[in-house]
Amino acid sequence: MPGKTTFGVIRGYSVPSTFLNIRMAAVLLLGEITLGIVGFMFLEDYTLNQAFYMTIITIATVGFTEVKPLSEIGHFFTSFLIIINIGIFTYTLAVFSFYIVQGEIFKSFYSKLIATQIGKLENHVIVCGYGRYGREIVQYLQKHGQSFVVIEKDPQRIQEMQKSTQILYVQEDATHDEALLAAGIRRAGTLVTALHDDADNVYTILTAKQLNPHVRVISRATDPRAKKKLEIAGAEHVVLPELIGGFYMANLVSRPKAVEFFSFITNEFATDIGFEEVQSNLLPPAFLGKSLGELDIQGKTGANIIGLVRSNGANIINPEPHEQIQPGSSLIIIGSPLQLQRMREMLVLS
Repeated sequence: MPGKTTFGVIRGYSVPSTFLNIRMAAVLLLGEITLGIVGFMFLEDYTLNQAFYMTIITIATVGFTEVKPLSEIGHFFTSFLIIINIGIFTYTLAVFSFYIVQGEIFKSFYSKLIATQIGKLENHVIVCGYGRYGREIVQYLQKHGQSFVVIEKDPQRIQEMQKSTQILYVQEDATHDEALLAAGIRRAGTLVTALHDDADNVYTILTAKQLNPHVRVISRATDPRAKKKLEIAGAEHVVLPELIGGFYMANLVSRPKAVEFFSFITNEFATDIGFEEVQSNLLPPAFLGKSLGELDIQGKTGANIIGLVRSNGANIINPEPHEQIQPGSSLIIIGSPLQLQRMREMLVLS
C-alpha cells in the first residue's frame, strides 16, 4: 500500500492518527456542550442562552451560581455532566498538549506552507532520490537558481535535507502516483530519476509519463542492459555513471593532461567557466540562416562556440565559421560568466 505523503520538515509522524485524535476530542467536546444545552433546556426549562451559559460554567468548573435554582433531577444531571466532563477534558487536554509540545502544530502549518510553495512551481525539476547522484544534482540546481522538488523516502536522507531551508521535498516512494502528484509532476518540465534500482527508475518513468506525457526525463542506470528499457519507458536521456567513470579513468592513462583540463573546465564549483546551450527557437528570427562567422560571437563577447547540434541530431565539434544556424539547431557555448552574459545580451536571451 502507498505510504503517507509528507512535505517539508515533517519527520514521519502519523498525519491521519494525529488529526483523528484531534477530531475525536473536538467531537466529544461539542457533543458534551450539546448534551448540556439540550439537557438544561428540557429538564430545567432554561432558554438557549441560559442553557449554554450553565453548560459552559459546569464543564469549566468555575463555580459560578446557577442562573436558576436547580431541581433534584437538575442536580443529578449536572453531576452526571461534571463526571463525564472529567474524562473528556482530560483526553482533550492530553491530545492538544501532545500536539503543541511535540511541535506537531508547527510542523502541520509548515507542511501546508511547503505544499503551497510546491503548488506554485511551474516547469520545475523533480529529482527522485537523494543519494550520491541526487545530492550532486541538487547542488547544481541550487547553484543555478533552478526550482526543484526532491522525492525521497529514506528518513536519514530526509533529515539531511532538513538542514537546508532551500530544499523542497516530498517524503514518499517516487514510484507512487501520490508522490509524483504531490511534487507537481503535471506542471514539471524535467524529471530526473536517480534511484539506485533500475526497476524503480523504469516504474517511476512509466508513472510520470502517464501523468505528464510532455515531461522530459533524465534517468540514471546502473546496468547497461537497463538502458534500452529506460528509453522504452520514456527516458530521453539515460546516464550510466559507472560507464562514464570507467571511460574517464581509461583516458587518464593515455591523455592525463587533456582529461584533467576537461575536468577542470567542467567543474563549475571550482572554476568560473560555464557552458550554455542556445536553442535556435529562442533566437530572434533575424539570426536564423546566418553563419557563425557573420554572428562573430567570439569577437563580440569573448565566448566560444564549441559545438553545433543540427536539427537531425548530428553533432559538429568546433564548427566552422560558414556553418549556419537553422531551425531546430542548438549552439553549445563556453565562456566565463561575464562572457556568457554578454552573449545572452547579444542574442537577446536575457
